[in-house]
Amino acid sequence: MRKLLLPSLIIVAATLLVIRIFYLQVINDTFKLKSENNAIKIKYDYPERGYIFDRYGKLMVSNQASYDIMVIPRDLKAIDTLELCELLNITKEDYIEKIAKAKVYSPRLPSVFLPQLNKSEFAAFQEKIRKFEGFYFQKRSLRDYEVDYGANIFGFITQVNEKLIEKNPYYNSGDLIGRQGVEESYEEILRGIKGVKYIQKDKFNREIGSYKDGKYDTIAVQGEDIYLTINAELQKYGEQLMINKRGGIVAIEPQTGEILALVTAPSYDPSILVGRQRSKNYTLLYRDSIAKPLYDRGLLAEYPPGSPFKILTGLIGLQEGVIDEQTSFMCHHGFSYARGRFMKCHGFGPHSLNNGIYNSCNTYFATVYMRTINKYVKPAYAVDVWSNHVKSFGLGDFMGYDLPTGKRGNVPDSKTYKRIYPNGGWRSTTIVSNSIGQGEVLMTPIQLANMMATVANEGHYFTPHIIKKIKGGKIDPKFSEKHETTIDKKYFKPMIRGLFDVYNHGTARGLNVPGIDICGKTGTAENFAKIGGKRVQLKDHSIFVAFAPKDNPKIAIAILVENGGYGATIAGPIASLMIEKHLRKTITRVDLEKRILNTSLRDRYAILGGMKEANAIETTPKDSLSKKKNLAVKIDTTKTN
Repeated sequence: MRKLLLPSLIIVAATLLVIRIFYLQVINDTFKLKSENNAIKIKYDYPERGYIFDRYGKLMVSNQASYDIMVIPRDLKAIDTLELCELLNITKEDYIEKIAKAKVYSPRLPSVFLPQLNKSEFAAFQEKIRKFEGFYFQKRSLRDYEVDYGANIFGFITQVNEKLIEKNPYYNSGDLIGRQGVEESYEEILRGIKGVKYIQKDKFNREIGSYKDGKYDTIAVQGEDIYLTINAELQKYGEQLMINKRGGIVAIEPQTGEILALVTAPSYDPSILVGRQRSKNYTLLYRDSIAKPLYDRGLLAEYPPGSPFKILTGLIGLQEGVIDEQTSFMCHHGFSYARGRFMKCHGFGPHSLNNGIYNSCNTYFATVYMRTINKYVKPAYAVDVWSNHVKSFGLGDFMGYDLPTGKRGNVPDSKTYKRIYPNGGWRSTTIVSNSIGQGEVLMTPIQLANMMATVANEGHYFTPHIIKKIKGGKIDPKFSEKHETTIDKKYFKPMIRGLFDVYNHGTARGLNVPGIDICGKTGTAENFAKIGGKRVQLKDHSIFVAFAPKDNPKIAIAILVENGGYGATIAGPIASLMIEKHLRKTITRVDLEKRILNTSLRDRYAILGGMKEANAIETTPKDSLSKKKNLAVKIDTTKTN
């Protein structure tokens, strides 16, 4: 038996190998189709991308026809390159470079020679295409923007690069892919599935029909439509209010976590990143390192949260039992918390939780914070307790929303201070700035908005998200999961009363909207930058957070205007206007609206930029950039610490 075992194994292996080779070469043509077969031409049928609608069904992004000129280098014959270049308005050097690039990709496979021709350009070349063997047209669809706002939400479409082609076999040279915004997040849903046709060619390189009678051909499947949580009119209004300002606005529906508006300023018209000028315009936007219109400040910019953070300081103090609603501390325009250390405050007299909130008393909340830390013997343990409470609001980490970009913010813990003070010696007085949203605490505007949504819900939140519905599909179930904080629900009610009184008696009085009960908190965050190698204090950031109505809230919002000054000056009025716009669709506080629309911080940004050249506005001619409006981008030279 042992003598027969080895010959038997050899015979069985050889038989299996022959069967496999026969299957691949005679029965299965898959590998023949995938190889660079000179007798088979592959044509792709590209589907339309899915449409994008707002939460109410308003069409925001559709498609328009476009045509790419494709080239197969091996099929090129003697052609009049001068005539071709004149027809396509390119130089001979451009022609040589494009052909060389196509040959590097593959001599036998098609490459994009010239992308995104419009109908008139296509018609002109179509008449003479017979004279240029080796070239043909590939029809595609490009985005057609029905609105001139929301560029940071949508993202844009661009050609795939070689690295992605190597990584993902679905894409070929010249294919389009979504980048940034929902175009990137929901690429596989929006793109659909391209169809493939295999064309048989004879020995003279002439097409003679479908390979195997179309056995392996597939039809294109259109991309699915998606509905965003965005209120299109609110988004548009927010971008109007932020003209000539820099910063971000994020509005969330507390009961669902749906993002109602996501504004970044400055921004741009999304239509300028479509068509033959897309690459040129993108380069201009990308290289603008001052205004940074491609930088989504609502998701990426990390700021000291300032006084809105006092909300968490108070809630943690209540939870830890170091105060109750009646606990009061005396304020003398500030207080001395250590030898030679004095924290300024505009308040005076006794302050408890309620008037501490609506007067935004630094003394009160600094004292609450120090009591929280001093409750425990070891400051390291105490600061970790405090840090865990803060993080339960979704802060200090990526939030898990369905947009491809974001920042963690920063919530310090004991490890933070061990790095800063390796020899120890730090205590509550060392880190007391955390109590008022300064110190090492950093938050993004979307984190601030989510914090307010959590307070509005009295202790829980849903992961913020921008997808409301996918036609023919389901959204990620994680967006309906409730996240509970470490703060008991009973402690939110007195805090909400204090936030309501901010509009009635406190720092936001004069910003109220008749008939709408708004709860809010002003904020003014210190801002530093290095100018000439020195740390210089610049104009404070204007911050405001709010939700409304007080009972059964429908919107929570955070506004941050860089170098805007006091929270009630610019950010506060914007909050009131955005809330009224969402709840009523009309504006009664026309006085606030007029003031904000007429407020420009261009000169302030230019001055604070130091010695850099700064024009207040860079405007590019309409006919070269956008069919809808000028590309107006602020040039901003300030930096946030």
